[in-house]
Amino acid sequence: MKATRAWQRRIKDILLMSGSRQRSRLKRPVWIIVLVTFVIIFLITAFLYPPTTSAACYIFSSRDCTLFNEPSIFTARELSDEETRSHVVFREILNTPPIQSKNPKIAFLFLTPGTLYFEPLWDKFFRGHEDRFSVYVHASREKPVHTSHYFIGRDIHRETVLKRKEGKKKKKLSKDGRVVWGKFSMVDIERRLLARSLLDPDNQQFVLLSDSCVPLHNFDYVYNYLMLTNVSFIDCFVDLGPHGTGRYSERMMPEVEKNAFRKGSQWFSMKRQHAIIVMADNLYYKKFKNYCKPHMDGRNCYSDEHYLPTFFNVDD
Repeated sequence: MKATRAWQRRIKDILLMSGSRQRSRLKRPVWIIVLVTFVIIFLITAFLYPPTTSAACYIFSSRDCTLFNEPSIFTARELSDEETRSHVVFREILNTPPIQSKNPKIAFLFLTPGTLYFEPLWDKFFRGHEDRFSVYVHASREKPVHTSHYFIGRDIHRETVLKRKEGKKKKKLSKDGRVVWGKFSMVDIERRLLARSLLDPDNQQFVLLSDSCVPLHNFDYVYNYLMLTNVSFIDCFVDLGPHGTGRYSERMMPEVEKNAFRKGSQWFSMKRQHAIIVMADNLYYKKFKNYCKPHMDGRNCYSDEHYLPTFFNVDD
């Protein structure tokens, strides 16, 4: 009797094991089918809707990845006459070989509220290299007191403008050129410093500095680094937040499109050809002067953070 019961339990265990094996065999094809279906749907979706980021592009797609390396700035539209003229001038300047100087120099452009408190440090930096640099200083608030002979007599004074009184023929002198943080005057002073320094044909590199800037390397290192490069160093990046693209105004259309709008620090190092096209620009200059300023259309747009980054992003 015990043997019979043991045999029955044995048969029952065998039947249970075979049933579980059959169920597991049934599950495997189902999971494979689900997985294959998911992959097919994913590939079809990726084909119909291309990736929108560079990482996704390289991982999931082999086409159009260059789109993310070199974003297209201009849309397929006809340029306005003013744009055409500007691009022609810029291209001619950039394609023209720079002036060959026997004594190439770096122009150090100091934009400061007043006295340069690090002037003694700059004096040590310049010492012994008198024929390889030029100094230009624009003080926006008060006349600086210089302690180094490299800075004495190198101040750029405020621009004097003649204004006519209403209803009178007499003219009076008024002082202009005051620099106010966040206002377009910051861009005007940058251009004024570049213009004055471009008068010297030996100046081949132009570095904009503030009163708080200090040299971190010796003069030879800085000179060789800049003179042996063929590019300018200008901060330029995309900021999709309210303090970046959120400052863009559609009034800049069609010359400045939203996808070309950039942000960056105003401090730069610029080669001579780029400094010249900044002087030649009137189109983008007017756009930013008119439509990128504080308290306009509910936005605070600061041109010194956007004009040069956007300008070079569009044109070079």
